[in-house]
Amino acid sequence: MIRLIKSTFYHEAETKQALAEFILKEDILSMGKQCRMFEESFAAKQQRKHAVYASNGSVANLLLIQSMMNLGRFKKGDKIGFSALTWPTNVMPLIQLGLVPVAIDCELETLNVSPEKLKEYINDLKGLFLTNVLGFCDNLPKIKELCDEHGVILMEDNCESLGSQTNKTLLGNFGVASTFSFFVGHHMSTIEGGMVCTDDDELYEQMVMARAHGWDRNVSPETQTRLRATSGADAFYAKYTFYDIASNFRPTEINGFIGNTQIGYWDEIVAKRVSNFHTFQKAMAQNDDFYQYDLEHMDSVSNFSMPIICKTPELARQYRAKFEAAEVEIRPVIAGNMTKQPFYQKYVQDIAARPNSDLVHANGFYFGNNPEMTDEELDMLCGLLAK
Repeated sequence: MIRLIKSTFYHEAETKQALAEFILKEDILSMGKQCRMFEESFAAKQQRKHAVYASNGSVANLLLIQSMMNLGRFKKGDKIGFSALTWPTNVMPLIQLGLVPVAIDCELETLNVSPEKLKEYINDLKGLFLTNVLGFCDNLPKIKELCDEHGVILMEDNCESLGSQTNKTLLGNFGVASTFSFFVGHHMSTIEGGMVCTDDDELYEQMVMARAHGWDRNVSPETQTRLRATSGADAFYAKYTFYDIASNFRPTEINGFIGNTQIGYWDEIVAKRVSNFHTFQKAMAQNDDFYQYDLEHMDSVSNFSMPIICKTPELARQYRAKFEAAEVEIRPVIAGNMTKQPFYQKYVQDIAARPNSDLVHANGFYFGNNPEMTDEELDMLCGLLAK
């Protein structure tokens, strides 16, 4: 069977051996130097100034939005646009924190929000939490330009697109901040884990506090001194003084150690996924049963799965059956039109049509693109993509 993922980690045997040795010799496994080292390495690799490691990718999204609220950049009732074709925990934090989510439909050619779709909503938005779907993006430079012109704060959920580039820039580097996931099925695994990257010093320190109860233990000495002077807390009480709304989203040193092991494989992982994608894309282009992607604006596509959108529901059923008969693990394309999900309909009054996201959900599926695929598996998958 060709599964979505083959192993918990890339180079699994070596990673597990190193992890076992690390655990045996370490005295303290709560968040510490391994996590900080991983943050610094990831920020450098992603080409951002700061990175904040969290316990998973979903709470990385919540951490970012909570921190924006704490800073007053968002206020309850503000309208925040988001990609209708996305994962639930991209929009759940907006609902949880009293913001008004505005779902924006995707384009079939890119599976992403386009500048044209954004223009329909942008005059009412305070922020845009954009999902870079499955390694792809639309015209992100133009989207950033539109957001800047209208005073809309752009953020990116880049959990599905680590290593993809457009306009000679890594996806995740267009907004004020971007989130990443290290769930076992994603590009790089720390089993569970998430990251928020930013170049914004104030946002970074707010996220550091909001990740750990709202206290000041992990911020810079300058910020710590300022906060303590404002609160009047002396040295004894300062460790248990809490400055804003927060939670406990801390990772462990186990996760940090795995991250430090896996980040050394970043280039290899991304290169293999990019190569696999080109192989699948070439095979897919020969079959007019599928919608074809317009990705000329992409410098490279690094995804953890390959989406296929069939032109009719009947074709979708036929190809899904074909893949399943060949024992290839497949899934729906993310979670389809998010406005059709039960949780969304419970909390948000929204009956507007998002026809492209509906079509992707009805006619689409994806199979895995992992860096451990063999030539035989690639040939088999390309054969299944044939008409």
